[in-house]
Amino acid sequence: MPWRCTACGGLLDVHGFEPSLPNALELGRRPPTLWRYAEAIPVPGPPRITLGEGMTPLVSAPGRPDVLLKADYLMPTGSFKDRGAVVLVALALRLGAERLVADSSGNAGTAVAAYAARAGLPCTVYVPAATSEGKLGQLRAYGAEVRRIEGPRESAAEAAAGVADEPGVFYASHVHHPFFVHGTKTYVFELWEQLGGRLPSSLVLPVGNGTLVLGAYLGCRELLEQRLIDRMPVITAVQAAACAPLASPAGITPVTPEPTIAEGIAIARPARGAQILSAVAATGGTVVTVTDDQIRAAHRDLARAGLYVEPTSAVCWAALEAGLAPVPPVEGDRLFAVAPLCGTGLKSGPPTG
Repeated sequence: MPWRCTACGGLLDVHGFEPSLPNALELGRRPPTLWRYAEAIPVPGPPRITLGEGMTPLVSAPGRPDVLLKADYLMPTGSFKDRGAVVLVALALRLGAERLVADSSGNAGTAVAAYAARAGLPCTVYVPAATSEGKLGQLRAYGAEVRRIEGPRESAAEAAAGVADEPGVFYASHVHHPFFVHGTKTYVFELWEQLGGRLPSSLVLPVGNGTLVLGAYLGCRELLEQRLIDRMPVITAVQAAACAPLASPAGITPVTPEPTIAEGIAIARPARGAQILSAVAATGGTVVTVTDDQIRAAHRDLARAGLYVEPTSAVCWAALEAGLAPVPPVEGDRLFAVAPLCGTGLKSGPPTG
């Protein structure tokens, strides 16, 4: 089941699909899940494997009336990756896959494993050896076979790719498979609907492999093309300073990753790096970095405000508090900035290291 170009081995994207969004009256009749936007997702839905994913709440940010936080850590498996995983597993079922293979630092793997369990499909997940025990326990609870791979995050991806072309295998890669971002783009559709048919002037997003940045950009572009918004929000993408290949003014810069508490975005060589930089630049945005000390402080501040997320999910708040993600001026009743809370702290516990 192809997951890359059979001629050159390059990345694939979805072409020929024409998304549309229902009008507000029709949306009001639909259940509060991401499948309310079924006409904009290139897999028929809602599929039988749905867990009610989507339509996560917007909450106020502590001490910042110009910022809202979208609580995607309240998804069924505890992270925003459910948005893309449900689309991939629904596609795997339609294609008659016999088993799923994924690679992940934790959240994408647990999401794929959960929906694979829901679909009754065997699932093997390759993870870095340093993956937190909470995420490993969740993977095993879903019945997934877990393969721990020594070395950086990319080593797990290489191991998974080595078996991805075997007969009957569906490679549920949140990085390589182009259908994944058609799930993550629903993050923006929900914002548009929750904010009364508009978007904030600024989106602050974490970036490692870039599935949320690329999905958000795609969702914004589709809303713009359908004339449902009048301009693109500015995207500020946030990396951990210990592993920031996209933050150099010179573009993608090879790095040797250092240990970081933001394990979910510690990606030294993002496969879609050029696409990520192009998407951010197209909105007039930039890529910034935050240190582990800043992440720890942001994690603590969020927890004291009742928001217990994994350290990776605190990077956007760290950037906002450090003034690294400029919030454009108020324009009438237009909101200023929205950042996601991507993963629950119950998987990883408090920051260490």
